[in-house]
Amino acid sequence: MTPSEKRDSQAAMFGNRLRKRTQHFKKWAKHLNISAYRIYDRDIPEIPLCVDLYTFTEGENAGERYAVYSLFERPYEKDPAEEDLWLDAMSHEIERILELPADHVISKLRRRQKGNVQYEKTTSRHAAITGIISEGNLKFGVNLTDFLDTGLFLDHRPLRKILTESTHHKRVLNLFAYTGSLSVAALKGGADYVQSVDLSNTYLDWAIENMHLNGFNDGRISPVTRMDVMAFLDLQIRKTQSGNASRFNVILLDPPTFSNSKRTDNVLDINRDWPKLVHDALSLLAPGGILYFSTNSRRLKFDRDELPYKIGRNTFSVHDITDTTIPEDFKAHRIHRCWKFQLDT
Repeated sequence: MTPSEKRDSQAAMFGNRLRKRTQHFKKWAKHLNISAYRIYDRDIPEIPLCVDLYTFTEGENAGERYAVYSLFERPYEKDPAEEDLWLDAMSHEIERILELPADHVISKLRRRQKGNVQYEKTTSRHAAITGIISEGNLKFGVNLTDFLDTGLFLDHRPLRKILTESTHHKRVLNLFAYTGSLSVAALKGGADYVQSVDLSNTYLDWAIENMHLNGFNDGRISPVTRMDVMAFLDLQIRKTQSGNASRFNVILLDPPTFSNSKRTDNVLDINRDWPKLVHDALSLLAPGGILYFSTNSRRLKFDRDELPYKIGRNTFSVHDITDTTIPEDFKAHRIHRCWKFQLDT
């Protein structure tokens, strides 16, 4: 089989699968009022792509549909010219099956994560494409072109729903807050206070925009803190122990796998540092409080024995809730793992 014949065969397989997945998720998404979701996730081993569909629901471009597809880095070298031809063929299938113009199909390459690559700006042949999407009764601003990620982690949709149903009158701390989608969910759930901590001004500004988009404009109950999370935890523990800070009822901990940002001296390797991060976060919980710890690292070896038996005077329980936090459109790959810790009262 020539490279051209192989490419055409794979394009046909991809198109057939994409059509089936699109039909499968269309009614599901409409029923849940979800306008951004995954429709293909490396279903065919020879086609290591994921495809996400975004439909803008508000603003001047309401109703516009875009597909964002990512090629996961292959474990072997492929001729660059052939790779480009292959990607063009797959892109044309996305255009054809989803009935999208070429400039509504956006391609990205996901390499093995190094440093803050997932947060850095990228070069794109597209002008910036931004808009608002809906998720149940939540709204989020997304940027489809300027960064590797779009500003919204679609796989955390179930965790956002958990927060909207469980944070009434709670004090919530969102660590590594990114664009604040979990903070918005907690505020929507009726939280009395939600503090968002991140090192990036760009993403904290985006978080504030997301809060405003959902009607939360009072910075006194939804403050943002630009600070390295590890340094923040050390400082907050000292303030809490001296009686100068209140404890939290819910803490969200969703760190990157690795970070060596120039904005801090701390180097984060979650495979190494997770016990300290979890311990320090637990130290800020009020009795009965809950910590949600999520990671995308496939190498992290979670061991309860890496943590102390008690936090201060309180014991705690821990449960792997990954299965309940992976949404329907991500079932093919466990994109993250998630644990729920709870201090005893």
